[in-house]
Amino acid sequence: MKLLIFSDIHSDLRTLHRLMETEADYYIAAGDLVSWGRGLDAAGEVMKPKADKVWVIPGNHESVSDIEQFCAKFAFNNLHANSFEADGFHVAGLGCSNPTPFNTPGEYSEGELSTRLQAFAELRPLILVCHAPPKNTPLDRVKDGLHFGSDSVGQFIAANQPVRFFCGHIHEAEGITAKLGETVGLNVGKRGFLLDLATLKR
Repeated sequence: MKLLIFSDIHSDLRTLHRLMETEADYYIAAGDLVSWGRGLDAAGEVMKPKADKVWVIPGNHESVSDIEQFCAKFAFNNLHANSFEADGFHVAGLGCSNPTPFNTPGEYSEGELSTRLQAFAELRPLILVCHAPPKNTPLDRVKDGLHFGSDSVGQFIAANQPVRFFCGHIHEAEGITAKLGETVGLNVGKRGFLLDLATLKR
């Protein structure tokens, strides 16, 4: 069973077409399909042939209500603050980011992120998908000394050690993998990552 996880498309429909043509059992859009909430319908048209296999969380460029309405309109699955089971794994998602300087539509306080993540604390084995990366790791590095991830996401990973962690948000870290204790984390970016669950240990 395969999961294709991607993020930060920002209305690059050519890349979105390519991703949706990849064979997978689940397609997980990990936030920022568009910028400032504009153009979601165009993205939805590209994704709708696989609608029953598509799961979506908001990035910081989409509000929670944007994604609720988007999923309802195109019959996608809303993964924000939700989870599903696949081949013996719990796949959980939390969208939005920690606060940014830009006041984008999908931002939570660190406290809000922490509270929502706790809903997943008992899920084992866990594959966690967040828009925001953990703070002060290779996954949120913009350049030396500049990190913009979430303390709460990092604390949850440290305490609960998901089998795998996937994120986006920080474009400069796209494609970067990091070992976070026993957790293997990846900033998927818009290139995406195809995860074969058969390769994971339960």
